Amino acid sequence: MTTKETMPFQAEVQQLLQLMIHSLYSNKEVFLRELLSNASDACDKLRFEALSDPALLEDDPELRVDVDWDEQAGTITIRDNGIGMNRDEVINNIGTIARSGTREFFARLSGDQAKDAQLIGQFGVGFYSAFIVADRVTLTTRRAGMGAEHGVRWESDGTGAYTLETVDCPARGTEIVLHLREEERKEFLGSWQLRSVIGKYSDHIPLPIRMRKLGEDGKPGAEWETVNKASALWQRPKSEISDEEYRAFYKHISHDFGEPLAWTHNRVEGRLEYTALLYIPGKAPFDLWDQRQTHGIKLYVKRVFILDDAEQLLPRYLRFVRGILDSADLPLNVSREILQGNRVIDQIRSGITKRVLGLLEHLATEEPDKYQRFWTEFGRVLKEGPGEDFGNREQIARLLRFASTHSDTEVQNVSLMDYIGRMREGQDKIYYITADSFLAAKNSPQLELLRKKGIEVLLLSDRVDEWLTSHLPEFEGKRLVSVAKGDLDLGSLESEDERKAQEATEKAAQGLVERIRTALGDRVETVRVSHRLTSSPACIVLGERDMALYMQQLLKQTGHEMPSSKPILEINPQHPMLAQIEKETDAARFADWSALLLDQAILAEGGQLEDPASFVARLNQLMLALAH
Repeated sequence: MTTKETMPFQAEVQQLLQLMIHSLYSNKEVFLRELLSNASDACDKLRFEALSDPALLEDDPELRVDVDWDEQAGTITIRDNGIGMNRDEVINNIGTIARSGTREFFARLSGDQAKDAQLIGQFGVGFYSAFIVADRVTLTTRRAGMGAEHGVRWESDGTGAYTLETVDCPARGTEIVLHLREEERKEFLGSWQLRSVIGKYSDHIPLPIRMRKLGEDGKPGAEWETVNKASALWQRPKSEISDEEYRAFYKHISHDFGEPLAWTHNRVEGRLEYTALLYIPGKAPFDLWDQRQTHGIKLYVKRVFILDDAEQLLPRYLRFVRGILDSADLPLNVSREILQGNRVIDQIRSGITKRVLGLLEHLATEEPDKYQRFWTEFGRVLKEGPGEDFGNREQIARLLRFASTHSDTEVQNVSLMDYIGRMREGQDKIYYITADSFLAAKNSPQLELLRKKGIEVLLLSDRVDEWLTSHLPEFEGKRLVSVAKGDLDLGSLESEDERKAQEATEKAAQGLVERIRTALGDRVETVRVSHRLTSSPACIVLGERDMALYMQQLLKQTGHEMPSSKPILEINPQHPMLAQIEKETDAARFADWSALLLDQAILAEGGQLEDPASFVARLNQLMLALAH
């Protein structure tokens, strides 16, 4: 046995402990849910490792979790015979928290106890919930496969440090003893109280949770009994599972204290045999945009837990889905490597992808308010779908929602089918514009002619929208066309008289166009009379395959090399500013006016000027000249 060491907590852990002890009182019973969930996970991990090394089960193959209490000592004990931990794992798993998760956890805290308590399990800090009710916690553990002399005891009162010592530990697994505060003993010390909490949060855990039977004297006896259903909920008939059980199971597998938005539970039989229980969360997880984030699908084979977060089971654009998949057609020793390129997995992946998309279609059609909540949380992720999943592109496209000039509000609630239903007679294209913000899209000068004609335009302001439109060229036979790229062809929406008037304007402005093109030189691809402007002096137009200026700038800032391309400057000769410029006879001042016209157009499109100081100096000089 080694000397007991005292070690300081990581600074973030100290903050978290203070939060647990002093703030999160609205859901005290959450501690038992979290500790039982951790114990269940430890048993699942041992079951998986024992597939390749059966000796890890030692002489105790029946995995379980025991919950005990001692009224006189004021303690609750939670004991599992799962994988256990060695000394380094205890330090890494309990003395520290993953830095990124910790920062995000504290950033999400709102001061609302109920909401803050919901974050505990989701951010991987569930163990510390023990300090909501305990003023001292003792953890004793031994990793499966190691000798009894390698047991580790961890203890802390939650005030900033913990002790660590090596002890003899005959049984593998982990035992956690909570020394309850005096005021918590009445609420939690007792068979009925503990059974009630277990039934509420952990009834669905698919391994036995045991408590001691009460004797005639009301005291716990020597005999143990299982107090939860201890069956794989997903294997039970749907007709026998209540909505409350479905919700409780979601909280168990997702470590999310909030309610799921929707779920789908189905069993597939035939050439392939598997069961899937999949959930759409009510809120986006904190790591939704983390590139290292893995998918939330747990893989079981014949009810044996195999892999957590098996990313091969769903495409990345559905990474928000949580749930389990239990297959009868995979080997028990399946690994992540075997999953890659596995034909059975590919078929299962295709099946459950369609299942999730079908669930979303049902929500969109039958429960639009609930679907709008989904879109607010996960819409930007779903927009990745058309570029990743060509086979389901049309189905995904039907699920997309956008803002548009139909309502001019930032709410994204316009579907492509809604847009088509409102198209003008003779309109054969779906018009859209991408911008860095909703207001930039809404107020873009490129919309002027279409607004005047009452033609609806989709206002796209999510950064993923450039990616989306590049992979969704059409919908229901209608091309998606950017109003800010290439020539604006309105087809039959424009009369012959309007076309002739446009040709006349272009002809009359040829001299002005040539003068501006000469003044700007190689800063532009060309200069031409605009077909889209009615009230602005000028705008930037890109080639049909060019990326929006704001996206080009964003990629440059992140170190990406961008191919050099020059913009097209379109001018509105009927604007008073252009009339004033045309009268300018001084060549140098005309060049300044032309440069100012271009710079303003670039800024309006969310681009960044290469020489902003020259722009300011030129603007000041022209303003002074006008003042005199």
